[in-house]
Amino acid sequence: MPETVSLSPTVAASHHCASASPAAGALVAATPRGAAPSRGHRIRSRIGVGPAGGFYPAPHRYQLYLSEGCPRSLRISITLGLLGLRDSVTSTLLTGPSGTPDACAALRAAYEATWHHYDGPLTAPALCDRWSGRVVSNHTPDILRDLGELPGCRDGNGLPRLHPPLLAADIDTFRVFLDRNLIMATGSTARSAALDALDRQLASHKHALGDELMAADVDLWVALTSLGMEDVLSPYGRLRDYVRRLGTHPAFHEAVRRV
Repeated sequence: MPETVSLSPTVAASHHCASASPAAGALVAATPRGAAPSRGHRIRSRIGVGPAGGFYPAPHRYQLYLSEGCPRSLRISITLGLLGLRDSVTSTLLTGPSGTPDACAALRAAYEATWHHYDGPLTAPALCDRWSGRVVSNHTPDILRDLGELPGCRDGNGLPRLHPPLLAADIDTFRVFLDRNLIMATGSTARSAALDALDRQLASHKHALGDELMAADVDLWVALTSLGMEDVLSPYGRLRDYVRRLGTHPAFHEAVRRV
């Protein structure tokens, strides 16, 4: 799945959702300071206190840079709302170097603090650590998972379980399915077959993978709304109703207004 929106190294070009291969499921350590940028200039440190974590979860520590009109940024914005994190995680919307020059300069400073003499592209979404001024991650699937590690997002607080451990593999597989058959599909036949299968699946489930609202629903709703053609869903009544129903949810409705 494409994870990033790229800005030019000189912060002089307009930003857009970049195309890339689907995200790998395995965790990759962040590139050490001073090392050459990894493939795609990807940074993949993690929030958490376990072996995969490198940044301690704390309220008001993290900042997100999102990009206007970007599906990945929309997924993150929806997740912030679902997890009740809008007040404890700052989010900054990038509308291009001419529209948000200070934000673009701040993001460049974060990349340069992460890699000495960094001269690669700026990418957003990007999760940054306000304490050190460094980029934690610009890999959207990791960011989405790690938001649930922040204080107040644990089970038992009335918030949805977006990544229940027993369904983690199913959520990842479902996202890859959406990537290949909706987001990156080059022909209408594959897309129609995928939409037909998804419509049938909703005949027995309220949500994408069952009766609970999960991360898979964020992925599906953004993928469907990103198709950009209203008549695409006209033959699929259940999908059409699903999009409308979730569109009235405060987290989804507010995210669309923000991104």
